[in-house]
Amino acid sequence: MNRVGHAFFKVRMRDEGGAFGGEVSGHYYFADFYNADSGTIPALLILEMLSKKGAKLSELVEQFRSKYFISGEINSEVEDADAKMAEIEEKYSDAEITKLDGISIDYEDWHFNVRASNTEPLLRLCLESLNSKEDMERRRDEVLQLIRS
Repeated sequence: MNRVGHAFFKVRMRDEGGAFGGEVSGHYYFADFYNADSGTIPALLILEMLSKKGAKLSELVEQFRSKYFISGEINSEVEDADAKMAEIEEKYSDAEITKLDGISIDYEDWHFNVRASNTEPLLRLCLESLNSKEDMERRRDEVLQLIRS
């Protein structure tokens, strides 16, 4: 895990000799591309894989989509990001909590991260459940209600 943002990724990849790094937001970093972000490289790699496998992308990702239920990045404007982070930490104090970039809340079968945007006045939520799409949606809505209240 790493802080979000190309400046943090480039340094970490260089320091550790990483070949690849990625963010949920769709930023992908490649050592062979000077640790720079590229959307073109993964698009071309996916097209190459699809042509070799002779399958649809939906078929290839189904094994993951049926196991990992992900909210995607959801943005919310708030007046006091620090206060909201403190509320989240208090409400989910029974979880494993880390603060590498924002606050990450980890339970055995679901987890989420809320962090302040580096470029906009927003809190960003990413949540994942290992149980079901319905469980992810219920937990996502619960956390969003807390953030937006």
